[in-house]
Amino acid sequence: MSIEKVPSSSAQPPSSASSSPFELRKGVNGLHKVVLREVRGSSVEVYLYGSHVTSWKNDHGEELLFVSSKAIFKPPKPIRGGIPLCFPQFSNHGPLESHGFARNRFWCVDPDPPPFTNTLSKAFVDLILKPTEEDMKIWPHSFEFRLRVALGPGGDLMLTSRIRNTNTDGKPFTFTFAYHTYFSVSDINEVRVEGLETLDYLDNLRNKERFTEQGDALTFESEVDKIYLSTPTKIAILDHEKKRTFVIRKDGLPDAVVWNPWDKKAKAMADFGDDEYKHMLCVEAAAIEKPITLKPGEEWKGRIELSAVPSSYCSGQLDPQRVLQSS
Repeated sequence: MSIEKVPSSSAQPPSSASSSPFELRKGVNGLHKVVLREVRGSSVEVYLYGSHVTSWKNDHGEELLFVSSKAIFKPPKPIRGGIPLCFPQFSNHGPLESHGFARNRFWCVDPDPPPFTNTLSKAFVDLILKPTEEDMKIWPHSFEFRLRVALGPGGDLMLTSRIRNTNTDGKPFTFTFAYHTYFSVSDINEVRVEGLETLDYLDNLRNKERFTEQGDALTFESEVDKIYLSTPTKIAILDHEKKRTFVIRKDGLPDAVVWNPWDKKAKAMADFGDDEYKHMLCVEAAAIEKPITLKPGEEWKGRIELSAVPSSYCSGQLDPQRVLQSS
């Protein structure tokens, strides 16, 4: 966990920026979105509604994230798919609405962000969220949430969240958090997840009971909703049919959620296609089991880096363990 003391800032971000190389466009239903592009052809789209990444394409123009064809781009409904931000509460692990409120608030582009250590990428945008009076009624804490979305030269997607306690009453606050990433996969039956073997997990389908993973790798034959605890900094998702491996690198996020609703729950969701569960898998970097507590002036940072590499597990071109062990 990364928590540090930082100086306060009174700067108020306007709704657009000139310091970062990105495009501000209108998306679905007129909602504004930011488009980042790398010179080699990869791209990212981020809606200001929810600071929500809805597209991540490689340099061949292939979409790497899943967004439901039935997603409702209309506030206050969260967008189904992409990378929702779960803050200040993951799921129903607390008193607030499921997954908190950050994913269905309008964020601003920050033209004058604080310095970030990782500034190698030229394609990035900084977004900021501060609580409204209505937010303070349901969660009575003052905070500043900054998100940097960056696209690396090789097409890697990097998300860095900085959350600071700006309470003036001296009170700390506690929260849970997740990057609720929906990966696009060819067929859920042809996917396996490496890096979570032998770990303990909380099973949300069994009243959050604690179990230990027994398999050599995670494969999928039915609904899954698990919170893996004390996970490694790298996790790999192998898609045999597409010969593609996603690698998740994370920092400040000890837990990992694995979720697929399968057929019955898919049919029960109005904003999710009946058969779309076959083509998505959520593997989410998170901080859930041990909530983060910040005193006034303290800041927490949680970061993920996502990459997609060509691979063929069956032909031995890529050893998943080598992916997990490499730097």
